[in-house]
Amino acid sequence: MGQVMLFFFGVSLWLLGCPWITHSAEAQVIGVNYGLFGDDLPSPDKVIALYTSRSITRLRLFNPNSTVLEALKGSAIEVVLGTYNEELQRLSTDASYAADWVQTNVAPYASSVRFRYINAGNEVIPGKLASYVLPAMRNLDGALRAANLHVPVTTAVATQVLAVSYPPSQGAFSESTAGVMAPIAAFLQAKKIPLLVNVYPYFAYAGSPGDVRLDYALFTAQDVVVRDGALGYTNLFDAMIDSMYAALEKSGGTDVDIVVSETGWPSGGGGVGATVENARVYNNNVVAHVAGSGGTPKRPGKATETYLFAMFNENLKPEGTERNFGLFRPDMSEVYHVNLSP
Repeated sequence: MGQVMLFFFGVSLWLLGCPWITHSAEAQVIGVNYGLFGDDLPSPDKVIALYTSRSITRLRLFNPNSTVLEALKGSAIEVVLGTYNEELQRLSTDASYAADWVQTNVAPYASSVRFRYINAGNEVIPGKLASYVLPAMRNLDGALRAANLHVPVTTAVATQVLAVSYPPSQGAFSESTAGVMAPIAAFLQAKKIPLLVNVYPYFAYAGSPGDVRLDYALFTAQDVVVRDGALGYTNLFDAMIDSMYAALEKSGGTDVDIVVSETGWPSGGGGVGATVENARVYNNNVVAHVAGSGGTPKRPGKATETYLFAMFNENLKPEGTERNFGLFRPDMSEVYHVNLSP
């Protein structure tokens, strides 16, 4: 799960990405992450049936899982499929391995599963695997094209890539990430593919509840909380998105769009503000906000493709809030209700 707790002291706020969408007229911009870190989760066929019954038409799967991919056949659900982080080094250095990966995990399903993106790695920038991300993206892109499969290849990052995040217009990549992010941005811009960004206002609030207003994190503020030149921000989600846009622009990725690949709020686990009511309010408000297609102050009118984290509470995650991000319990009952088709 991409809940990296990055809190910038002083004037920093914790900012991330805003999403991209292929067709601005699309009404459905909400998907849900399907995690598998539980030993009591329902079978994939039941999970996909639950997605369908709740009119969830997009799903993010962190790693290839043949049983899940089989269950997705014919469902019309669009899928974001990730690689294992541990595969990045080999994917980056061995084009034949990338070709095998595509032939194993994409090609057998491509006629009946709608692949929306392939993401090479999740939250490995900065870190020891960071340098492998772009070469892996290139090899996967080449393997997909060689197989005549037209699936965009990208990666997913967290707010750790930012050194400056406040105010949003000053968003900038850190010294340790700029050298990696700039060529990734160039690749994505050339191919008109979005960057995936994991956006968690919860951790900004929980990291400094005395400085970050709860209503600003929950979309319930009635006034402008952050003024940035001519732009005003009433919620932290938009501020995170626009700070990432600013960082991309400074790195030459002016036309790169952003998809929010994860966002959510824990309903328990003992964390600050981790309550069922706050989780219900946040997730309903983020769905309504992005479905309204109002965009962000920096990118008005651009619908925000967003994936909620996560479908289920997962009992094999670390104890605490990480086990409590699910919209549903393993028995498929609701933890709280979210209107996924506002």
